Amino acid sequence: MKTFDAAAATAQWLATLSPQETARAVAYTHGSHWLILWSFLVSVLVAFVIVRMGLLVRLRERIERRRRRPVLASFVVAVVYAALSWLLTLPWSIYESWWREKQYGLTSQALGGWLGEAAIGAAISVVVTGLMMMAIYALIRRARRFWWAWAAGVTAAFIVVGLVLSPLVIEPIFNTYTPAPNGPVRDAVVALAKQTGTPSDKIFIYDGSKQSDRYTANVSGLFGTARVAMSDTMFKQGADLAEVRGVVGHEMGHYAHVHILWTVGVLVVLSALGFWLTDRLYPVAHRLLRADRVGDISDPAGLPVLALVLAFLGVLATPVFATMTRTMEEDADHFSLVHANEPDGLSRALIKTAEYRAPSPSAVEEFLFYDHPSVENRIRRAMEWKAAHPTGARPAG
Repeated sequence: MKTFDAAAATAQWLATLSPQETARAVAYTHGSHWLILWSFLVSVLVAFVIVRMGLLVRLRERIERRRRRPVLASFVVAVVYAALSWLLTLPWSIYESWWREKQYGLTSQALGGWLGEAAIGAAISVVVTGLMMMAIYALIRRARRFWWAWAAGVTAAFIVVGLVLSPLVIEPIFNTYTPAPNGPVRDAVVALAKQTGTPSDKIFIYDGSKQSDRYTANVSGLFGTARVAMSDTMFKQGADLAEVRGVVGHEMGHYAHVHILWTVGVLVVLSALGFWLTDRLYPVAHRLLRADRVGDISDPAGLPVLALVLAFLGVLATPVFATMTRTMEEDADHFSLVHANEPDGLSRALIKTAEYRAPSPSAVEEFLFYDHPSVENRIRRAMEWKAAHPTGARPAG
């Protein structure tokens, strides 16, 4: 009997991509890496413009003209800053999130639709930013030396509340979520849910094709609101039962291994470190931006300075965030292989994601930028699984 060659099988899967498709994916991916730098430079420009305008200083002075009202001042200044920052960044956001996606054939959404949803998202973000910064500035004033530690706790609280509320309040604003309909797909998903201990009523299909043509699925929510959701793009791109089992098995892995909670825990630690570094780097950024009318870090009018430091630290932490999520994605792949046992179905689905994630990056590129393992590595692991479980693996097709 001929031994199954995992390396050859991986190469065969990658060969299903034409040279043109691969080149396009590489161009898109490399461009996305550069966007990290360009987006930061846009943040620098926006922060400089807002500081030089002096609007936030005048606003804070107007609110506190007769008596100190630091809570109100920090909330109003944060709201105005968030709205102004969004407006100034809007041209770049249109290029980055709509025009470029359109250019690479990854969305069919009209600009008007994108702008409408972006405005709704911005309105939500402005309110959340106002509330969060109001709390953080209160901590800076009252727990001066250790505000960064308390601020990390506040950040965690906002993340948890957001995760709980997102499937109930936020996501339905943008998309319609419906339980997987009766039929072979639902039967396969329910059977897999029972096998993995995932609630079968937590499997949804949503109209993700409104915003993007990407082949994708996700887990969102926390505690009782957590759910697995498949974009309708999966089925528009011809997903068969093997693909559905492979993909849903992966998402169930996120659910079963509570990766969302692990993510929150890591983000709390990183937030504490980020705020601690911000406390020390704020004076440097203050001088570089020439924010002469802005006070120390407790002055809410210095929010552009504080935000810029956090943006800078975010760029430096790109490999950290990428490694965190990549590790969880690899674990979810393994969960899918163990429980769904669809190495070919999972590989077929992964090939379809290569249109927006170059399949074969260098090890350095993958470490620095990839928040998922590369398609080549994921398929190779699936084929190695198939080689090790020849009697259990399901045939391709």
